Amino acid sequence: MDLSIAAIRTNYSKASFTEQDAAYSPFEQFKKWWNEAIHSNIHEVNAMTLATVNAKGTPSARIVLLKDFNEHGFVFFTNYQSDKGKEIAQNSNVALVFFWKELERQVRIEGIAEKISNEESDAYFNSRPIGSRIGAWASHQSAVIPYREVIEQNEKKYAEIFGTENVPRPDYWGGYCVKPNLIEFWQGRPNRLHDRLQYTLENNIWMMERLAP
Repeated sequence: MDLSIAAIRTNYSKASFTEQDAAYSPFEQFKKWWNEAIHSNIHEVNAMTLATVNAKGTPSARIVLLKDFNEHGFVFFTNYQSDKGKEIAQNSNVALVFFWKELERQVRIEGIAEKISNEESDAYFNSRPIGSRIGAWASHQSAVIPYREVIEQNEKKYAEIFGTENVPRPDYWGGYCVKPNLIEFWQGRPNRLHDRLQYTLENNIWMMERLAP
C-alpha cells in the first residue's frame, strides 16, 4: 500500500445537518443546498456524476452537467446514440451524484431517466453557443474514430453547411429528466461521523430517515 495515499484525509467540520434542518420535500432541500452552492464560488457547481448500466449489468459513470431541476426531476442533455444514451435505452435506472467539497456536501440521487419533449430539447439547444450546436453535428459521441482530424473536418463541414445561424438540433441529441425515487443528502462531520438524511418515495409520498455514516 502507498502510505502517502492512505494518509490523505480531511476531517470535515463546516456544518451539521439534522432532521430539524431538513425540508419536508427533497426538492425543496435540494433547492436550498443548490442556492448555497451557487453562492459558494464552486467551479462548475452543476457538474454531476451520471451512472448507468448496460445490458450485461456492467456499470459505467461519467461527469455530465445539470441544466435544470424542478419537482419532476433533474435534467441533462447528451447524444442519444452515445454509450450512456444506449445504456439508458436498455435500462432506464440511473444514479446521479453531486459533490460540493467546498461545502463538505454530497447529494446522491437514484431514479428513472426519461427523454424530455422535443420542444424542450429544441429550446435548450437553440440557447447554446453556435460552436456547441455545430459540435453536436460534428461528433458521433462514443464512436471510435481513427484520429482527431475527423472531428475537425466534420466541424468545418457543418459550419459551412449551416453558417452561423439557425443550426437545427440533430434528432439524435436531446435531454433526459431523471425522475428520482431516492435522494440522499450527506453532510461531512468530524471523525467520519457524517450526517446522512435520505428521502425515499413510497406510494407517492416522500419518507425521510437518517442513515448511519
